[in-house]
Order: sequence, then C-alpha cells, then structure tokens
Amino acid sequence: MTVTVGKDTAKTRKTLKVGDQSFAYYSIPAAEAAGLGDFSKLPAALKVVLENLLRFEDDGFSVSVDDIKAFSKWADNGGKNPREIAYRPARVLMQDFTGVPAVVDLAAMRDGIVSLGGNAQQINPLNPVDLVIDHSVMIDEFGNPRAFQINVDREYERNMERYQFLKWGQGAFNNFRVVPPGTGICHQVNLEYLAQTVWTDKDQNGEEVAYPDTLVGTDSHTTMVNGLAVLGWGVGGIEAEAAMLGQPVSMLIPEVVGFELTGSMTEGTTGTDLVLKVVEMLRELGVVGKFVEFYGEGLDHLPLADRATIANMAPEYGATCGFFPIDQETLRYLRNTGRDEDRIALVEAYAKENGFWRDANYAPIYTDTLSLDMSTVVPAISGPKRPQDHIALTKAAKTFAEYVKGQRPEKSVANIEKAEMAAEGGPTAPAVIPGNVGHHNSQKVKGEDYALHDGSIVIASITSCTNTSNPYVMIGAGLVARKARELGLNRKPWVKTSLAPGSQVVSEYLEAAGLQEDLDAIGFNLVGYGCTTCIGNSGPIQAELSEAITEGDLIATSVLSGNRNFEGRISPDVRANYLASPPLVVAYALVGDMNVDITKDPLGQDKDGNDVYLKDIWPTNKEIAELVEQTVTREAFVSKYADVFKGDEKWQAVETPDSETYDWPATSTYVQNPPYFQGMSKDAGTISDVKNAKVLAVLGDMVTTDHISPAGSFKDTTPAGQYLIERQVPVREFNSYGSRRGNHEIMMRGTFANIRIRNEMLDGVEGGYTKGPDGQQTSIFDAAMAHQENGTPLVIFAGEQYGAGSSRDWAAKGTALLGVKAVIAENFERIHRSNLVGMGVIPFEFTGGDTRKSLGLTGDETVTIEGLDSVKPLQEMTATITMGDGSVKEITVKCRIDTAVEIEYIENGGVLHYVLRNLAKAA
Repeated sequence: MTVTVGKDTAKTRKTLKVGDQSFAYYSIPAAEAAGLGDFSKLPAALKVVLENLLRFEDDGFSVSVDDIKAFSKWADNGGKNPREIAYRPARVLMQDFTGVPAVVDLAAMRDGIVSLGGNAQQINPLNPVDLVIDHSVMIDEFGNPRAFQINVDREYERNMERYQFLKWGQGAFNNFRVVPPGTGICHQVNLEYLAQTVWTDKDQNGEEVAYPDTLVGTDSHTTMVNGLAVLGWGVGGIEAEAAMLGQPVSMLIPEVVGFELTGSMTEGTTGTDLVLKVVEMLRELGVVGKFVEFYGEGLDHLPLADRATIANMAPEYGATCGFFPIDQETLRYLRNTGRDEDRIALVEAYAKENGFWRDANYAPIYTDTLSLDMSTVVPAISGPKRPQDHIALTKAAKTFAEYVKGQRPEKSVANIEKAEMAAEGGPTAPAVIPGNVGHHNSQKVKGEDYALHDGSIVIASITSCTNTSNPYVMIGAGLVARKARELGLNRKPWVKTSLAPGSQVVSEYLEAAGLQEDLDAIGFNLVGYGCTTCIGNSGPIQAELSEAITEGDLIATSVLSGNRNFEGRISPDVRANYLASPPLVVAYALVGDMNVDITKDPLGQDKDGNDVYLKDIWPTNKEIAELVEQTVTREAFVSKYADVFKGDEKWQAVETPDSETYDWPATSTYVQNPPYFQGMSKDAGTISDVKNAKVLAVLGDMVTTDHISPAGSFKDTTPAGQYLIERQVPVREFNSYGSRRGNHEIMMRGTFANIRIRNEMLDGVEGGYTKGPDGQQTSIFDAAMAHQENGTPLVIFAGEQYGAGSSRDWAAKGTALLGVKAVIAENFERIHRSNLVGMGVIPFEFTGGDTRKSLGLTGDETVTIEGLDSVKPLQEMTATITMGDGSVKEITVKCRIDTAVEIEYIENGGVLHYVLRNLAKAA
C-alpha cells in the first residue's frame, strides 16, 4: 500500500525520531498550533479519527479544513457535533463466511468492468486485506482424541469449492492475503499478530509515515482489537468492499461515552463476568452508533486480555466500538505476543508525542459517562436469548425456572418453588435427577438409562474469540477440569462438550501447563481452531437426544463461552442459551442441568461418595496468574505465527486456476456469479418512488441479522434445501447457510428463513412464512418471487433494534434480491442500516409515536412513499398506507439515508454499482 497524504503544509506534518529511524507523522498538537482548534480534551478514540482527516486533508478526498475544525467544536459542545466526515481505515479484515461473498463481488466486478469497457486489473484492493478462514469448521466429532482431525477432514470435504475460490483470489488480487483453515479466529489472529497499534508505510514520495493502525472488518466482533488501541469496527461486506476499493467510510462524528472503571476484580470473578456486566449497563444506557472509551484507574489493574474481551462484545452492547487508549499494558502485551521491539518503541513514542497516551493525567471530555467499581462484579451468566440479559450466578436456577414457567406455566410451578427454596437457603432437589423429573417436562432417551427434561444442558462449549483469547479464563477452565478430574467428576453423558480455541497459541500454553490432558479427560477435547457455536456451527447433537427433545417438546439448554445466544442460532434443538466464562462452562457440563443452583447445590460426588461443590474445584486468582506467567510466553507466539500464511498440507494441496477473471463453474452450489452487475449501464438513474408496495413481513422487536439471514443448518424441506435436492446434493452435504454465502440462489432462499422468526402477518407461526399474492400461507421466498413476477415492489415493517447482531451483508443482499424496496422500522442497528443503503434498499423510521402495532398492521396493506427522486439526508417524508379494508392512513417517516454520498449510492442501485461506474468512467 502507498500512503496518500494531504498537502505537505509543514503545519501538521512533522518528523518523529525513534532510535535510529525517522518517521513522518501528522501532529495533532501542530494542528492546534496552526489555529485549527483545541483538540487537547478529545478522547483518544476520536483523536484517531482526527489524525485520519489530517492525513487526507485537501487532497481530493472529501476532507476539508472545516471537517477538522469540527472536532474542536465537538469538545466545545459537550461531546456532540454530528458532522458528516469521510474516514479511511488503513486495512480490512475478513473471515470466510463474509469474505467469500466479498471476493465473489470483486470477481463479479472484474466481469462488470470488462463489460463496461474497462480493464480487469482496475478491480484490486487499494488497502491491505487479510481474510482468515475460521468460520467453516463444524463440531461433528467431539469428546475424543480424533475429534480435531475428523472435523478438519470434514471441513475440507464440505468446503473445497470455497477454498479453491479463495486461493484463486489470493493469487488474482493484489493486497489480498488468506490465512488458511486451522490457524485461528480472525479477531484473535488480528489481536495476537496482524495488529500493530501504530502502522507504517511509504507515501507517494517514498517517505516512511507513521499513523494509527485502523481497520474495518466484515465481522461485527472486529471491535476486539480496540483492546489493543486499534480503532476498528464491523461493517457489512458491501461497505468493506467499498473501503478496500478506495471509497471512504462515510460517517458522522460520533458521540463518545466514557466508561470509568475503578477498583479491581475480586477473588472468584473473571473477565467474562466483567464484560457481561458492562454489556448490561451499556445496553441500558443506549450507545448504538456511539464510541465507548474506557478510562479510569481501574485500567491499571486490567490485563489486555480482559480489555480485549470487553472490546470484543461492543456489538452486544450496541456501540460502534469499545476503545482502550495506549498505555503501559498495551506495550507489555505487544512485547509478550512477539511484536518487534522497534515497533513497540514506535508505539510508545508516537502515542506520547501525538497525545494518544493514557497516564494518571488522562482526563478527556466525553459526551456522557458511567462508572463501574470492578470489585462489585459478581460471577454471572446471561441469557436465555440475549447477551444483555445479565443474571447473577446465584439467581441462575431461579431465573431459568421463571423462564420455563413463562413458556409453559401449567407445568413448572413445582420447579419455581424448588428454586425459590434454594434461593432462601432451604432444601433442594438432588443435583442430578435422571428419570425423576415430575416437576417439569421429561422424556426418556432411547437406548440410554437417563431422561432429559426442561433445563437439560445438551451443549457446553468453550468457544469464540471473546474468551478463548484470554489466557486467564482458559487456564481457569483447565484448572477447574483438573480439580474435577482429581475428584472423579466427569461431564454428564447427555452434554456435548467441545473446545475450539481462537488460536494455536492457546493449545500451546494449555499443553505446556498439562491442562489439555485434564480437559480431555472430561470431554473438552480440541475440536478445531475457529468460530463454532456463535455462528451456528455447533454441529448435531446425538440423534437420540434430538428425538427426545422433539418428542417431549423440551426446553433444552446450552452453556457457551461465546458472545451470541440469539434463539435459533446455536442449535435447532436448543431453545435457551446462556453465555458464561470458560470455567463455568466446565462446571455446568459436570452438572448437566440449568435447574441446579451451582453456587449451593453439589455438582456431583467424589470417589468416596462425598458431595463436591463449585468452591471445591474453583481455582484461586493466584493459581491462575502463576500458570499464565509460566506458560503464556513470547516464544509461543513467535513460533505459532512464524508461518501463519503457509497452512497445512491440505491447504497447500488446494489447486486453483491462474487467471485475471474467474471461470465460474456452472455446476457449483457454493460459488455463483451474482446478478448485481449484469446488464448494468454506465450511468446512474434517480431514486424511484415506492408505489403500491405489498408487505412481505411484519416483524417484531430485536429482529437480528440472524433472523433475517441465518448462518446455520437448514432442512431439505426449505426452499434452500429443495434447491440443493434438485441439484442432487445429499442432505449430509448441505453444510450451512454461512458456508454457502457465495451462492446467491441459496442465500435468497434463506432470507427471513430463521426457524424462530415470527411474521406477525400469520398467527402463531414460526419460520420463514408469509402470505402470497393469493393470500395463502407460503414461504417468504416463493411469495417474493410471485410478487416479482407480477412487478410488485415489497416493503418490510419492523420494531426496535432491527438488524441487531452480526455485520451480515447477506441480510441486506437477500432483502434486496427478494425485491424489497424499503424497510420501515422503529429504529435500526448501525451496520444493518448501512448495509441496506449499500444494496439500494431504503431504510425508514417511524416518527411521532407510530409503530406497526399502533397502526394495526396485518400485512394486507399497500404502501406508497413519493418524492424520493429529490430526497435529502434524514428527510422526513409521508408514507401513505392503504389498509386492507380500503381506508387510508398517512404517517410521517424519517428517511435513514444519513449522508449525501449515501444518496448517490441509492441512485446507483448500491455502493458497488457506484464504485464500478466511477472506475469505468475513469478507464
């Protein structure tokens, strides 16, 4: 990459000497001296954005002096000045689920530019792109020493077409690297290896320039790297593609909420407990679209692993990012993870010189603040459906019983009473109740000597980037396993246990500590390096268990160390999912039942028949810290990342064609040429009005991108399953929606197809169904195709936080390909709103108290919104709704096209069309 810089005015461009090296850099104090404003009280997170504008100012990149001065006004105005700016991240991070469709789009754009008279080589990433293959491993095999190799073999069997395509992309595109399967999770690889905190590169004059490391990623948990003071957040694949092709990220100067941390964590609590409390507090405050920056003396006692855990879950608390400024702990982590000493010296010197350093005097202005004394944090879990639903561990059993009562009140009174007695210190039922579950639903398992019941834990997984990057909780989990093993405890036979670390370094230190053997002994064998449960790759549970759950209509549960627990996401057999620290995942696997109060009830009995309690197997903070110090070494990181792009023999054997454009295989069910650019003209049009649109779905609150575009498995009875059956693909080879994101035909059929989505047009029906043009119930895909054939546009109505969750571009792509022209919701989650605009779908928000409920929507309405050919950003417009009985209601809605450039995107039919036309004109 060549750093493009603004006019060398010598007012803000300075020279920094570090050892025997010199770097040019853009100085914020120099900008103040030049009279551009007072930036001394800006939070470090916002200074990163300011530096970005200084670097690109006045060089034809839509950055003006007024944009820079706006940051001073932000501080003067109490942390608010929502001016539109153009921001350019240094690099892009991808994973394979979201990365495959992005590379598919790039390949399709090469075809498109050729058809418009351009050159295929015009389509290349201008910024460095790293794609880590981490989302394709499925937990088919578990609980035995062969699990890892069997899962890897199955991964290659299922995904060879995708891997061939990605390897072709690595050879065909400049600035594009692929980290092979089995290496780790993209965010952990980014944190431990790719990120530099301060980036360097040469400008157009050949001079070395230092600037903050920044990125956007096609996964919402890209925010994890903010724990290392690297500003990054998740965007949809569409927006990431635009960024890698040189388009700025159009954004408003954000508000920054300051989160003060004081005190220190107490004995028996973990970084997971801390982040679950943080998520609850920030969701309650409301930080959607805002930066959160953590500050306070508590950071002096918070290791970077815990910071990364908190930063990782920014999507769960709704913020754009959760940022930690550079300080001594940042430098310690860089050194311990094998970064070059010259780089570490540059990070320190740059941070201190340019006002990014956090010390005792760090006291910026924030838009709003809140505070947490970390000594008040208690062990906790969250669930059963949302990460922000924080539950103190002492109340977990009672809260679960209340949940069951809400699901089937006639069958759970006794269970509620049992939990209430336990909470009050009274007698409790035995920890394990096989076949003795008269107090709630129960079902005997075929061929086994036990029964399942409401609350049986059928999945316990140590997984995800959130926690497996944290050696304190991973070592803690290993010690719980060791102590349990020594006492003769084991997992319950109905619990599917798994360990999926975020990098090979985790295995290195678990083995060095002798803890992997203990984890293996109770079923937590290595199953793969990658994302598993968080993206629906938990794999099937034992068939007999699945049958028992279905036959008994049981509320089966899972306990996960991940970050996502939305319903329908983890497993089709599991209705209640709980997030917990890795040590608690191990403890819950031992007891196998959410009804058990593990803070009071015995987990089981030792070899002599004595009751064993959680306190008997829980390690002390000192035990954990000593093992971390002994086993988590710089040498381990250097060794494991030495050949990070090389891959194993399987990856090296993947054969790919050598060509500028991709030869799309007609028979592939994984990769197909999408229709976006076919028949495209060189000129954009105007935005078309929405006229007499029919309603495809009426959806409730907190409809996530996983509801809109699920990532997990699907059955042969679904439209996607039927598509594959017609092409002679056996059910065993269906894989998942996520793995087939390179095929628009599959993804269209999977849009709004989550098994738990509820279309309020239909009474009591779950799944991807709606009313067709004839008024009869049918699949959403079939209805949409029928409406398209009739030339009828479509709209979606929804409630609050529409599009929460993953930065899933297919939630917008699928919506667009189904023929939806507008989505009208109470409000939108940030990334999904941007993605809709990027695909030419217009988001609107209700105003004046109107909602889908207040309007009495049934899905029989038609909708017209006129005047879109001259729409302005955030303009209020009139939506005319003709009700099913012929009456007419006019409501005011706000158009959530937020910026001027987004209007151009919509006029072009999407951001990629906009980029392609501009490149074609420049050819």
